Amino acid sequence: MTTPTTFTRAALAAAALSGAVLLAGCSTATASGDDSASAADAVEVAGIEISVDDAAAELLPADLAEAGVVKVATDAPYAPFEMFVEEGSEELTGVDVDLGHAIGAKLGIDVEFEQQAFDGIIPALQAGKFDATITAMTSSVERMEVLTFVDYSASGTGILTKAGNPEGIESYLDLCGQEVAVQAATSQVDLVKDVWQGECEAEGLDPIALSEFPSDADAQLAITSGKVVASLLTKPSAGYVAKTTNDGETFEVVEDSEAPNGYDATLNGIGVLKQNEDFAKAIQAALQSLMDDGTYEAILDQYGVTGIGIDEATINGAAEQ
Repeated sequence: MTTPTTFTRAALAAAALSGAVLLAGCSTATASGDDSASAADAVEVAGIEISVDDAAAELLPADLAEAGVVKVATDAPYAPFEMFVEEGSEELTGVDVDLGHAIGAKLGIDVEFEQQAFDGIIPALQAGKFDATITAMTSSVERMEVLTFVDYSASGTGILTKAGNPEGIESYLDLCGQEVAVQAATSQVDLVKDVWQGECEAEGLDPIALSEFPSDADAQLAITSGKVVASLLTKPSAGYVAKTTNDGETFEVVEDSEAPNGYDATLNGIGVLKQNEDFAKAIQAALQSLMDDGTYEAILDQYGVTGIGIDEATINGAAEQ
């Protein structure tokens, strides 16, 4: 895991999976519109029992500690971060849901996830409807005018190939001169056209033959049919596709040591209002505790997205980049 080296949630949404199989029952800590992880006893998340971290809990603002519950805004479905256990259900699962409950367990409080349209999350926080948001939100400097972010992952563009990686693709430069699929109108299209094609030319290689499809599912079909050697999508989505499609026997994600979080990666953060700095510090301490004891990585592994992990729970880390 590493801290990253430009990407938005909207781009990841565009690359979200069409008809992907949800990880129903993959964790014992799930959420609904009014669901919470019990703080009375240790909570099991990703198969790990989590108890209160006293040092982190002491940082929690008195009003939240006394209330014993925090309300968290999220916008589902958004695989693999937040998604419904099954169609028609309000019960949620996903990376963000599990991490939220795990953080709550470390702080000794309940966590209640509630649905909120993404573009309405910050106004809802400002109106006092929620205490925090965990919804794969990019930790942008612009949003820092209103929010303080506790950074918990980093993600960029990933490369998805057939299982076994028959073309031996090791980095994006191996895509030069190859047929590659991508969903139209995503940040991956811009990355190829604005950056990668120029680098192919600089290396004396043929340009990437980019085929744009209306959906990511169509791009995946192009791989299995042999029309392309790979498709481009956000790395967490690529990892989720590889892990959940045909028991992991259909696709594979290219792991480039030079871009462990994906290409052009940016930080994602848990957001609280800017004035709630003490709450952010409590979340940071709880998240770091989860990183240190292995729970954090275990949760990411449940969803096939260990590649988006970071080593340290920073606050407003994007401002330092």
